[in-house]
Amino acid sequence: MRAVILGGTSGIGLATAERLAAEGAEVIVTGRDPDRLAAVKDRVTAAEAVDGTSEEDLAAFFGRVGEFDHLVAAFSPGPVGLGPIRDVAAADVRAAFEGKLFGYLAAVRHARVTGSITFVSAATARAAVPGTTVLAAVNGAIERIVSPLAAELSPVRVNAVAPGVIDTPWWSFLPEEQKQAQFEEAAGGLAVKRVGRPEDVAQAICHLIDATYVTGTILPVDGGFTVA
Repeated sequence: MRAVILGGTSGIGLATAERLAAEGAEVIVTGRDPDRLAAVKDRVTAAEAVDGTSEEDLAAFFGRVGEFDHLVAAFSPGPVGLGPIRDVAAADVRAAFEGKLFGYLAAVRHARVTGSITFVSAATARAAVPGTTVLAAVNGAIERIVSPLAAELSPVRVNAVAPGVIDTPWWSFLPEEQKQAQFEEAAGGLAVKRVGRPEDVAQAICHLIDATYVTGTILPVDGGFTVA
């Protein structure tokens, strides 16, 4: 198996890369941070510096990679656009879309993938949480493209995972004490009574990679956050 993980040097992408590599897959990860790329290069087949927001970068990268089995799109611009909609700058709205949705679409246009594509969305797409309107718009758009892409790219399968609150570097904008307090509050309202780990989402992504009769689906990985 040959897999490409876009955004595979941190958080969910890294956990997925490590799980696939442990199962014997040839795994190529991309990222933008030189230190993270250096830290992961010995744990995967290859680690390349690629800007997921640059169509030129993505086209050149996929041109080098050639054909492969599975694509996982796991990068994001972080909490760009988080906050009350009247306080979010127009530039941040654009950056939120360019940093995730537009990059995912560019990857689909250029990747020579033969088996499956898995997007990382988020539970904000289907939740009513104040301050997440921009995130909901971006992730909702990602989830909406899954079905038409599954039909258009067939027999390549297209799915998405929708994580809830996951303890990853995405939350690094918060001071540690505030982050832990927010995690405790979130866990109390979840059916599983804990926040998620990157490995929880990686397990779901690997399930979708292996589930050869599943396509066009969104798999929530949120501890019951969107059950209600």
